[in-house]
Amino acid sequence: MQMPINNFRQGLTSNRQLIGLWLGLANSYSAELAANAGFDWLLIDGEHAPNDLNGILAQLQALAPYPVQPVVRPPVGDTALIKQYLDLGIQTLLVPMVDNAEQARQLVRAMRYPPLGIRGVGSALARASRWNNIADYLDKADEEMCLLVQIESQEGLANIESIAAVEGVDGVFIGPADLSASLGHRGNPGHHDVQAAIEDGIARIQKSRKAVGILSADEKLARRYLELGCNFVAVGVDTSLLMRSLVQLASKFKNFPEEPAPTSGSVY
Repeated sequence: MQMPINNFRQGLTSNRQLIGLWLGLANSYSAELAANAGFDWLLIDGEHAPNDLNGILAQLQALAPYPVQPVVRPPVGDTALIKQYLDLGIQTLLVPMVDNAEQARQLVRAMRYPPLGIRGVGSALARASRWNNIADYLDKADEEMCLLVQIESQEGLANIESIAAVEGVDGVFIGPADLSASLGHRGNPGHHDVQAAIEDGIARIQKSRKAVGILSADEKLARRYLELGCNFVAVGVDTSLLMRSLVQLASKFKNFPEEPAPTSGSVY
């Protein structure tokens, strides 16, 4: 059996622009629906959605027959949790709340086997190696790992060059929701000051020659980020898309007005 190729990582290295969708419904059936929509990547969110290891595994299995690439966000960049995620067969992680280069270096080590890292060796038990049916998994696994670090604070912005410079960091993702709160504009990522900080961050990451990513459900902003050259952009969230459609349908048949659309600049 051959080692699975990380096509998401290959897309970044070839400087393609990859369009993604956030998955927060924590359900394998809805994940498979999204896999049929034509996105390049789907983000399974373990930070803010109720996704545990078994739920993430079920979604990975649902996505497996499709060309779409799974990316998973853990709740925290914990070494032991990363080991469990990688053993599920996840090859691309988006780790939240990275504020400095030392955090980034620790994450790189957590995603690699010794001697280059500290990932625990237990591949015989792991779906990642197809339970040792990928004979050279231990030798080739590191080559297919993709680490994306999420910058979402003033501290992270201040350290963005040193974080991006860490060898083994494949991409830097700017988190507009938490960043807007950190900058004093909670709930308003479309604020001029927040957008100025984001665009400055994008330019600084690009100078490091690392891939840049971001999430925005606001179409105008998402297109702006693509125009600026962002490499991987999530343009919607399944929970918001479903909620909006449900409200619109109900409002057509009930005697109450449709809820207003989210304000311009909404992340989700």
